[in-house]
Amino acid sequence: MMKTISVLGSTGSIGTQALEIIKERGFRACALAAASNIDLLEKQAREYKPKIVCIFNKSKYPKLKENLSGTGIRVTAGEEGLCEAAAFPEADIVLNSVVGIAGLEPVLEAINAGKDIALANKESLAAGGELVMKAAANKGVNIYPVDSEHSAIFQCLQGNKKKSVRRIILTASGGPFYGKTAKELQNVTAKDALKHPNWDMGAKITIDSATMMNKGLEFIEAIWLFSLKPEQIEVVIHRQSIVHSAVEFVDGATIAQLGVPSMKLPIQYAFTYPERLKCVENVSLTRIGNLTFDKPDREVFVCLGAAEKAIKRGGLYPAFVNCVNEYAVNLFLQDKLKFLQIGELVLGASEHNSPEINDMKITTGNIKKIDAMAKLFASGFFNTPL
Repeated sequence: MMKTISVLGSTGSIGTQALEIIKERGFRACALAAASNIDLLEKQAREYKPKIVCIFNKSKYPKLKENLSGTGIRVTAGEEGLCEAAAFPEADIVLNSVVGIAGLEPVLEAINAGKDIALANKESLAAGGELVMKAAANKGVNIYPVDSEHSAIFQCLQGNKKKSVRRIILTASGGPFYGKTAKELQNVTAKDALKHPNWDMGAKITIDSATMMNKGLEFIEAIWLFSLKPEQIEVVIHRQSIVHSAVEFVDGATIAQLGVPSMKLPIQYAFTYPERLKCVENVSLTRIGNLTFDKPDREVFVCLGAAEKAIKRGGLYPAFVNCVNEYAVNLFLQDKLKFLQIGELVLGASEHNSPEINDMKITTGNIKKIDAMAKLFASGFFNTPL
């Protein structure tokens, strides 16, 4: 098996693991893109020898271009460069692990170019799920989920008909603050929130896990990926992160996918589907001993309910809530917002009644307008300049 892959978000946690798989499997990386880490991007470019690299932060473009001069690698920057890397002609599949709403435009460009997608950017579906899924259907493009939970659902559905699905069980680790009261979370810091018990992830997704917004975004993502109704999804806390999710069928059978907490398996499966190749260690149930399941605390972790409320409202409200959350997380990481204020802000966004949002059609242009509106909403909610 030979694959040529464009890796968007190559310097992040998903991107670096994807490149390890590419190296281990003898695949080829034809395009690499990163947000701002030019040192690692340069190192990756020299090792994997792509045809094109993109640095999203345009201020770092001159330095990267100078550093890679003489290599024959084309250096690009900004959204235009990211979209060029996404639609690069030689790519068989595009891994989209860009963080945040910035991943929407490149995934649409890749789809329009007829590329299959390995999707690790949940925000693109949270904000523009209708656009992405319609474009993929029109182009006959496959979307392979890379999130461990959605990959698990995808795997559990193999060989089964959609009409046989009663509901899905979306598992969540509960993050670093599972079991904590609101009082106990009053003064937690970004350093505290970044200590995930099971997973090694980037800062944004780790904070989202701590607030349970990550599961809220995955709730929305699952609706689009698997054509589900909100009432067909149950979120369950599973601290061990061994059962990555499960599908319950109409006959009463429940099929779950189990595995060690490693993103390499879902990344590789997206690259090699339907083939399974050696990847990670097998699960030892006797060594693990116990698998536990619990209901999420929706009173403390209000982001989950806010995301559910947004998708039920429909239209551009999921995009609005998603974008407000991005700004809230950014403020928290800069120590401009307290941890619990993230939830207050996101919940406020889900309940916000805007005639303008109500009247907007779902287009990429309007999603960009929503992003601008979200920034104003976030900065004005607690009077905290961004």
